[in-house]
Amino acid sequence: MTFAFLGDGGFSNWLHDWLPIIFMGLLVLAVFMLLRFMPRTKPAQIKPESSLPIGWSDIAGAEEAKDELREVVEYLRDPKRFRALGAKVPKGILLHGPPGTGKTLLAKAVAHESGAHFYSQSAASFIEMFAGLGAARIRRLFRIARNHAPAIIFIDELDAVGGHRGMDISGERDQTLNQLLVEMDGFTSRKDVVVIAASNLLEKLDQALLRPGRFDRQIYVSPPDVAGRERILEVHSRNKPLAEDVDLALLARQTSGLTGADLANICNEAAIFAARRHATTVKMADFDAALERVVAGMQSSRALTHHEKRVVAYHEAGHALCGELMPSVDRVHRISIVPRGHALGYTLNLPEEDRYLKTREELIDFMTMLLGGRAAEQLVFGAITNGASDDLKRVADIAHAMVYDYAMGTGTTSLRVVGDDASEATRHVRDEEVRALADEGFRAAMNLIDDHRPQLDEIALTLLNNEVLERADIDRILGGVPRAAPSRRGSGEMGIAAATASHPAPRPAQR
Repeated sequence: MTFAFLGDGGFSNWLHDWLPIIFMGLLVLAVFMLLRFMPRTKPAQIKPESSLPIGWSDIAGAEEAKDELREVVEYLRDPKRFRALGAKVPKGILLHGPPGTGKTLLAKAVAHESGAHFYSQSAASFIEMFAGLGAARIRRLFRIARNHAPAIIFIDELDAVGGHRGMDISGERDQTLNQLLVEMDGFTSRKDVVVIAASNLLEKLDQALLRPGRFDRQIYVSPPDVAGRERILEVHSRNKPLAEDVDLALLARQTSGLTGADLANICNEAAIFAARRHATTVKMADFDAALERVVAGMQSSRALTHHEKRVVAYHEAGHALCGELMPSVDRVHRISIVPRGHALGYTLNLPEEDRYLKTREELIDFMTMLLGGRAAEQLVFGAITNGASDDLKRVADIAHAMVYDYAMGTGTTSLRVVGDDASEATRHVRDEEVRALADEGFRAAMNLIDDHRPQLDEIALTLLNNEVLERADIDRILGGVPRAAPSRRGSGEMGIAAATASHPAPRPAQR
């Protein structure tokens, strides 16, 4: 049987007319089914954090930031006293600085000390796939906070939503940021509501957020100095039974450059090491092991050949020898050829004090210490390995900064314009100056090691036998060797980064 309309093109005409309608119907059905069975996320109920046991006494090493925030606490406690003088509470406070410096703890301490309700949100939680949800969540958060004033709104990782506008293709982040700007701009009654935000990337924030009237105060929370580190260690170890040999002041000196989060981790790791020994107290050896664990990484079980162990021993001996002989490099505290993490060995230098200014000669001395491992390999074995990759990268960074940022090059071009405005000829001259500075450090390392080869051999052989050398061992070997004349140099401090590590992989070792 044959249908007549097939022969005269009826079916094809029908298909041509109805196919788009059928396709659109199926598409609408598919979208409906997708939305029908998609897991729905209800907006989380916003409640203030009721348990905030963190007060000023629980925060150490951030005294400047605490002083700035105490005024906010006083205002929230007694706003009438400030209003009588025409003073207003800051609309917004931006805490910025490296990760782990205690920005979140400071915000919680403000809420605890003032008795205000504390609403904490991550900026990333405002951003969703569907446009408009982020702005709605901002409005809801501020509305709830105003209804429960006095209140503190804490927005963590502000850069997730507060970056420069115009870079978001979907427009959802920009719309969310615009709503945040409106809420902070005073168009609505905010009562006694303070917004505290934290960010690690101040330079990426939109300028509209940073102007007065929004985030009125911008507080830099820096890593603590040596006195601050000691107080932080006391805070995090006060609930731990410490042995009599624990010296927190010495530990604070060993941890230059570390943040409060790092120090808390060290205290916790020390307690774990003590628990593994079934001990009743935490000893200084546990803190030393914890510092090595945090700075250099977990002890590795990799097995090195005898030749590789000799190369690593001489490499670290070269670092230690140059570090001891250079007048402005911190004294060596410990040398190890025990593989940890990605490092096959490390040399830990102990600063006497925190310093923030360094001369040209001090930076060259430090580069000499960094290149001591490569120089020792070349002098002893007549060959070089990839174990100095991290050392070379750090030397390149220091030399580049000396020429391009600090105007410490060898020629007059160091004082000329920098960056994209510099001519190609100027950049070429500066690159030559960078290489000259690095070469100067390497020549100094070669000369030092060549002149003190017996001491280098003794350090390396002792390392091969004991794997770890402490300060007393270094004094025994190098006690009679004078340091270079400090006629043009002072003491320098490069922080915990002075712990140099050799490793075969291109990935830098953790310090």
